[in-house]
Amino acid sequence: MTDETEADLTGATPRRRAKAPVEKVGGRKLRPATMMMGHGYDPMLSEGSLKPPIFLTSTFVFPNAAAGKRHFEGVTGKRPGGADGLVYSRFNGPNQEILEDRLAVWEEAEDALAFSSGMSAIATLFLSMVKPGDTIVHSGPLYAATETLIARILGRFGVHWLDFPAGATREEIDAVLAKAATGNVALIYLESPANPTNALVDVEAVAASRDAIFKGAKPPIAIDNTFLGPIWAQPLKQGADIVVYSLTKYAGGHSDLVAGGVLGSKEHINTIRLMRNTIGTICDPNTAWMLLRSLETLELRMSRAGENAAKVCAFLKDHPKVERVGYLGFLEGGDDARQADIYRRHCIGAGSTFSLYLKGGEPEAFAFLDALKIAKLAVSLGGTETLASHPAGMTHLSVPEARKKALGITDNLVRISIGVEDADDLIADFEEALKAV
Repeated sequence: MTDETEADLTGATPRRRAKAPVEKVGGRKLRPATMMMGHGYDPMLSEGSLKPPIFLTSTFVFPNAAAGKRHFEGVTGKRPGGADGLVYSRFNGPNQEILEDRLAVWEEAEDALAFSSGMSAIATLFLSMVKPGDTIVHSGPLYAATETLIARILGRFGVHWLDFPAGATREEIDAVLAKAATGNVALIYLESPANPTNALVDVEAVAASRDAIFKGAKPPIAIDNTFLGPIWAQPLKQGADIVVYSLTKYAGGHSDLVAGGVLGSKEHINTIRLMRNTIGTICDPNTAWMLLRSLETLELRMSRAGENAAKVCAFLKDHPKVERVGYLGFLEGGDDARQADIYRRHCIGAGSTFSLYLKGGEPEAFAFLDALKIAKLAVSLGGTETLASHPAGMTHLSVPEARKKALGITDNLVRISIGVEDADDLIADFEEALKAV
């Protein structure tokens, strides 16, 4: 369906809406959970359909030739901001654009992009920011595929890297950034909490260090916020410039799709969008539609999972077969003082994914995993169901043994993502599984 009232003289069309979105009522700013029900979508542009249809088309008809030219000026980067209207499904589409509008709402970002997976989002970010000879400074550990992408793949093309541990102090971060600054630092890339150890990165300290060391052009700070965002952490408020998501996880939340997202300033998003347009890493319309459905219940699902995790971890904490539980809600003084300080300043909640360290090694971890009945033995996290996996033997198997040891990815570590089941049922499942250890 077309609406000629939308088009200006060039045929440029705004994102599937004919009027400004509702963001306030009676002076009250609407919460993200409310805006997920309609933000970025005008039913009158789609025959009055309450929910956006799935736009299964490869290409879109231009109202006139001038409009086609203007759209391609945006697509090719001759004019910043992307196309003013719909062009081709490798570049944009109604479902993807509505999704991007709603993703940006959660963290009050200027703009957002959707991708075919979390790793395609990360890869597109890196490719848009770095060139041969540049250096990426990153926290550690990272998701294993991200580390592989930096060290093994980008490294083949002359990109260098330096890292610091997730819980590094300002002084430790200064030392790494000062060393890296002797070359061209193109990007500072963080992951917090780190996968799979749950260690937090001090984003404020990284931003302060970056601003102190780089007097001219400052490398952007990007952060993977998959474990806590957007309900329990919003790192743009701590000084990050770009936020990365595996939307497969909490945003999708039902273990039935794979997607990624990047949020940030229009300047950075424009740069990343140009690369996405070139290599075609946008998500498909059906996946975007499913994510729109999932975002409507994001706050409800994450809140329930977080409440469940607190109860489960309280049970596991004092179990005689458990060495320790890497749960953010348990951070206090002593050895955890540094992490506890970061948690108080950066986090709104403890999340629902944690690391469980059993007494023993791989045999004990495998015995526990094999005995689970309700929790599913599978990688990933943030779904409605509880998942458990063995990082050292699964997601981080490709990480060299010496680096796994240095990063604390041990054979007795089990990563658990708590879902929305009944908490007491989950505790019963873990209690029985621990008997097999």
